[in-house]
Amino acid sequence: MAYFNQEQIKYEGPYSTNPMSFKYFNPAEVIGGKTMEEHMKFSVAYWHTFTEDLSDPFGEGTADRNWDHLEGMEKAKARVEAMFELLGILNVEYFCFHDVDIAPEGKDLKESNENLDEIVALIKRKMDETDKKLLWNTANNFSHERFVHGAASSSNAEVFAYAAAKVKKQLDIAKELGASSYVFWGGREGYESLINTDMKLELDNLARFFKMAKDYAERIGFEGQFLIEPKPKEPTSHQYDFDVASGHAFLQKYGLENDFKFNIEANHATLAGHSFQHELRYARDNGMLGSVDANQGHPLLGWDTDEFPTDVYETTMAMYEILKNGGLGKGGLNFDAKPRRTSFEQEDLILTHVAGMDAFALGLRVANQMIEDNFFENIVSEKYKTYTEGIGQKIVEDATSFEELEEYALNNSEIKNTSDHLELVKSQINQYILNINRGV
Repeated sequence: MAYFNQEQIKYEGPYSTNPMSFKYFNPAEVIGGKTMEEHMKFSVAYWHTFTEDLSDPFGEGTADRNWDHLEGMEKAKARVEAMFELLGILNVEYFCFHDVDIAPEGKDLKESNENLDEIVALIKRKMDETDKKLLWNTANNFSHERFVHGAASSSNAEVFAYAAAKVKKQLDIAKELGASSYVFWGGREGYESLINTDMKLELDNLARFFKMAKDYAERIGFEGQFLIEPKPKEPTSHQYDFDVASGHAFLQKYGLENDFKFNIEANHATLAGHSFQHELRYARDNGMLGSVDANQGHPLLGWDTDEFPTDVYETTMAMYEILKNGGLGKGGLNFDAKPRRTSFEQEDLILTHVAGMDAFALGLRVANQMIEDNFFENIVSEKYKTYTEGIGQKIVEDATSFEELEEYALNNSEIKNTSDHLELVKSQINQYILNINRGV
């Protein structure tokens, strides 16, 4: 059966009034030597799109889905059919999932794996029929009560073993379905209080877990990119993967920095007190930018609201970092986002993705134009020009000392700084966005 009564969404341009059309995402349009489709490997997040009921801590779910009358494996199979139908409508090539998204857990691990095998076989058939691809998959090692003390960082060795078995199964599935990457999100890898926590043991065990996963992937010939997705809080008081910088330090300490990169989520960045661009920039500067969960948070709320991205300023800065990174390699732009609780109709699953895809497409257009104009490069070059000659050049070339710098300072009677003109720069960015929007 058909789950969506909708033809494939087409590009109609910025002046179209058809809500079921792309205004800026034109898949075949070439920008900066690549098509839009090549620049932005969009992915549908299975969990928010097909299992989310739009409940919140204060109210039950509102989502109206025409597969929800089904139960168990029949519902799981219907969701697979619906997902591939939606991918075709949106002209999106990729999807992502956790294990429990696609198949219900059984009474034990054996039955859970049997359920997975049945659904994975169906997914593989649909992939072969449609040429759709798996961007990444992962194990949900955080929702079930067994993970109350964590998974790889659990105080219970039996839980550590169970979590390892789940990841092993997901790596087998990643290999079978040809996943581009594999993601670790440590939703319970952290602590509530240091009073009763052996933090060193937990971190050591987390590293051991990652090393075993890496070794197993090599043994089965899985060549996808391993990714860590940082998140600072919610649900634990302190999570070990707080942000990209702390995650990077962890990887360096345990000698894993050549085996992992980061899957960066916009909403997680803001929860860490950073901008989305900050996290992307840190990862890019350190060769660790692997993939992106494309969403946004609400500026007035302090939790992970997972809104669809519609802020063009944010998508422009994000695409600037991604373009300067040379793309995302084996990664992509995964819509880890859900409709608002008030957007409960099934067609909202389409409309929200169209809005997010258009927001990133417009961001791509603006970012590419700014790169072609060397907009930021010229600003930064001017700001740091004192390091290109004289004493500044000696500083960056490690050719000076405190003694020489003291002598220079004593003989330099006047220090002259120049204004950043930051507000002017921001207004010029606005001009880029508005001019691209008008087709100028």
